[in-house]
Amino acid sequence: MRTAIYPGSFDPVTLGHWDIIQRAEKLVDRLVVAVLHNPAKTAAFTVEERVAMLRDLVGDHPGVEVTSFHGLLVDFARSQGAQFIVRGVRAFSDFEYEFQMALMNRKLAPELETVFLMPKEKYSAVSSRLVREIGSMGGNLADLVPEKLRERIAGRLTA
Repeated sequence: MRTAIYPGSFDPVTLGHWDIIQRAEKLVDRLVVAVLHNPAKTAAFTVEERVAMLRDLVGDHPGVEVTSFHGLLVDFARSQGAQFIVRGVRAFSDFEYEFQMALMNRKLAPELETVFLMPKEKYSAVSSRLVREIGSMGGNLADLVPEKLRERIAGRLTA
């Protein structure tokens, strides 16, 4: 069984994330969307809230699971029996960072391959940071976050 991990903070989940999830699920038998516990960052949503939103989003996709993890990604990937790590790349600046991470993950776990996927062009400027900023000022999130989650995300960000 081909298993991939799509890790991230997903704070909040964007249409770019959703696009990568839909692309990645076509490539593997099992896709694990994994929300990272990162105590160094101040998040708008708790890990539990992000997991719940992602589960709501992928509910009718049987090959996609959602969970959370802490610690090294490669350790988590091994615990899940994964062969691949999926990373979304929107711009060259993303690629530089992701390339460094992929090389370090390869050093730590040579059996894991990193696969880079690009979202649709219309999502290339969408980031969780920008969604938080726009949402906190009451901006329209219609082209930024999944419709199913829009009200929940907007409500938190404007609160």
